Amino acid sequence: MTAAAPGASASQKVPIEALKPSDSPRGLRQDEDHVRKLAESGRDFEPILVHWPTMRVIDGMHRLSAMALRGHHEIAVCFFDGSEADAYVLSVQLNVRHGLPLTRAERRLAASRILLSHPHWSDRAIAERTGLSDKTVGKLRRCASAEIPQSPSRVGRDGAVRPLDSAAGRRRAAALLAAHPDASLRELAERSGVSPATVRDVRERLRRCQDPVPEGRRGTAGEAVVEVGAPRRHTMCGTDEPEGSGSAALAAVRKLAKDPSLRGTEPGRLLLRMLLTTQLEQGRWQEVVAALPAHCLPLVRAVAEQRAEEWNTVARTLARRAQGAA
Repeated sequence: MTAAAPGASASQKVPIEALKPSDSPRGLRQDEDHVRKLAESGRDFEPILVHWPTMRVIDGMHRLSAMALRGHHEIAVCFFDGSEADAYVLSVQLNVRHGLPLTRAERRLAASRILLSHPHWSDRAIAERTGLSDKTVGKLRRCASAEIPQSPSRVGRDGAVRPLDSAAGRRRAAALLAAHPDASLRELAERSGVSPATVRDVRERLRRCQDPVPEGRRGTAGEAVVEVGAPRRHTMCGTDEPEGSGSAALAAVRKLAKDPSLRGTEPGRLLLRMLLTTQLEQGRWQEVVAALPAHCLPLVRAVAEQRAEEWNTVARTLARRAQGAA
């Protein structure tokens, strides 16, 4: 006895002639020998699963044929009232778990189709439903990358949505940590779109005055990765341009982050956290501004102007102090 499919209704009798063939992942739609054995078994069958909007069988074609072979005109049915794409996924999932097993080739074809209809699902989520490994699903995704709609996030097996761009999520977490240091990890994780473990790692990195994004993950959000001392930098549009103040500022922040006199005091660590959490290449800032909804523009502009004036005040104060020390 298999468990009831999620979203399925209670069973009811339906005329066999009212049902349509399954949109099956099987290459061979029906095994006649298996149908005959089922018909001759004499046992009662559990209800088949049918897609309510199309009356197409999701799971149970062999049982349906066996009932017809016995001379019955009705069969017990549970209805699934979802999309056709979800009905296909359910068909694959149920056929993997019971009945005649799907071949590896059939499971790979099913995974390729699910990648097209559910590109936002993670490799592991699709692998669980198709009986394949997540590595196999990942290879299928890469092979069909031009055909598969791209999504900035993935839905995992647990139903949680996780961004593909972990660097951007880490930057958001760092900014939230600076603004709300007493907030819980879970709250910060929900607001930044990353896991609580990632927020914890970001917090520890900021405490050590390190970049919130590990070196191997930088640049994934479209940001340029600039090596200190490099004569040119790579921009978002894929062209090179002369090194400017953005690269110089980035090099300066990295140099300051290594200074023990700053890392050893709370004011110094606070300064480094502020510098690190707002460290973005110019192209990335332009992307952020372009993505802002129109109703937010006046408020963001006001905050930006206020922050700019605050930093200008800091710069003037530092200049006066430097002149006094000269």
